[in-house]
Amino acid sequence: MVSFAEVRTLPKSAPKALHLAEGERQQLQQLVNRHSTPQQIALRASIILLADAGRNHQDIGRELGISRDMARTWRARWLTLGEKEVEGVKRLEDAERSGAPATFRLEQILQLFALACEPPATYGRPISHWTARELAEELVNQKIVERISPRHVGRLLAEASLKPHQSGYWLNPPPTQRLTRKSKTFARST
Repeated sequence: MVSFAEVRTLPKSAPKALHLAEGERQQLQQLVNRHSTPQQIALRASIILLADAGRNHQDIGRELGISRDMARTWRARWLTLGEKEVEGVKRLEDAERSGAPATFRLEQILQLFALACEPPATYGRPISHWTARELAEELVNQKIVERISPRHVGRLLAEASLKPHQSGYWLNPPPTQRLTRKSKTFARST
């Protein structure tokens, strides 16, 4: 049986050594010092610089106000990507996220935007302004997409800052033939 005193004296596993080339060290220090560097990247660069100075995960975490796990994760990631010969700054960026590929092509999304900018009456809709539901139905009717939810239509329009429900199609009426006396006078003076 191991006593408490013996447990305290057991050697802890030391973190894997990290040694930076002088160019990498300078590049990371510049990232930390630059005001335009995103905070996440600057923090990750600080972790690597402290690891290069021989600090363990607990010391790095204490100094930077982060968890040991975060220090451990970024040290391991730096070393792993270094073996794969990924350039310095790229090692500090977030990894690609997994997930389903995009469902709609850019062409289909642009067709949605064009549709949203047209008056609904053009497509035989008895409404004054497009709604996300009406746009989704029209996209399917025109076979632009196989299916799309009104909610997704709304998200796509929001990302593009398009608000068809606020469009004023009546703002630019077709020109009329009749001119008022005032407009004739104005036309002559110009």
